[in-house]
This record gives sequence, C-alpha cells and structure tokens, in this order.
Amino acid sequence: MRKLITVPYIDQTKSWPTGCECVSAVMLLCYLGIDISVDDFINKHVMKEPMRFGSTLSLNADGVDLTPDPDNIIGTGPDPDECFAGSPYDKDSFGCYPGVIVRALNSCFAEYRAEDATGVTTDRLLVDHIDNGRPVIYWASLCLAETIKGPSWRIGSKVFTWTSMEHCMLLVGHDDEKNTLIFNDPWMNHGTVEYDRELAIKRHDELGGRAVTYK
Repeated sequence: MRKLITVPYIDQTKSWPTGCECVSAVMLLCYLGIDISVDDFINKHVMKEPMRFGSTLSLNADGVDLTPDPDNIIGTGPDPDECFAGSPYDKDSFGCYPGVIVRALNSCFAEYRAEDATGVTTDRLLVDHIDNGRPVIYWASLCLAETIKGPSWRIGSKVFTWTSMEHCMLLVGHDDEKNTLIFNDPWMNHGTVEYDRELAIKRHDELGGRAVTYK
C-alpha cells in the first residue's frame, strides 16, 4: 500500500535555520486551509525564551556543543515543552518539543484540536492519521543522522539534556512495498522525500517518540 498526502512545501533553511518545528506546523496549517505565514506563526503564536549561556558557546558544523565543561552544561534555558529554546531565526539556537507546537496550533485553530502524540507508535500514527488524510508533525533527526546527547542546561534546579541533530518534519505518507516513510522535510529544500522506514522510526524513538496530531 502507498499513501501520500499532498501538502504545500516550505523550506526553512535560509530564513528559519532552527525553525523546523514551526515550519512543519505551518505546512500543516496551509494544508488545512489556514492562511498564515511562518513569521506570523513564530512571532504571534510560539512561546520563546532566550538561552543564557554561562560560558562561551562553541558549536561545530553539526550544531554539537564543544564547550570545555566537564558536565557540558552551557548555562540556563527553558523547558522545550514550554518555550522554544532560543529563536527560530538564530542558527545557534535549539528548538522545541510538542507542548510548544500544540499550544501554538490551538491558538490558530477554530474547528480542529492539536494533541501531543508523544509515545504513540509510528504504525499507529500511520493507521489512525496518515491513512485518514491527516499529516503528523514528527520529530526525528537531521537527514536521519545519528543523534548525540548534549549539550545540557539548567532549568531552575534541574539539568536538562538536549539531543543534538534534533529535527522535525511533516509526515505525509508511507510506501509499504518500498518500506519507506514519506515526509515534507523543510531542511535544505529537500521537498517531499522518502526515508527508510526503520531508520526513521529509530531516530524518532531517539527523540523520545515525539509527535503532534490533530482531530
């Protein structure tokens, strides 16, 4: 079986280098006929909080922290389920998790309701949502590269550890014969692409199985 939902595509790379979650959400909104720009979504609907670095931040080309700290703690910042960590316009920022996107979507919706689908298996997302014509916002990794733990920052008295290479795409289909998942991948103008199903699920699981659905 092959299922593909045709969704308008938006590239994030030039304008929103760390805004994959926001761009994926706006692609979903466009599919639902809700006319909103990425900038308006970010500036009017997405909660953001700046990072406060306690030492000089040094990132390599993959965005992995190289700061010489024995615990790799770079400072203080928000809970990514509460606020976007940094700014989607800043290449040295981080990102956010479903809580932020659910609240932002629901502030745009009138007849729909976004839900945090973290922990729902990919197979179930395909059956319940994709096969019924409903795209899914899906966390995995950039180009499905291996994820890396760190850096970490303090949220109050707790230490939170980010997963580097984090990426978010819009899941729009699957091809069972080719064993692929199909995404609108906003990174580097990839467009609508097919990725190996098992590898995509592995990376998704490494990102905590995070996803956002709607009904």
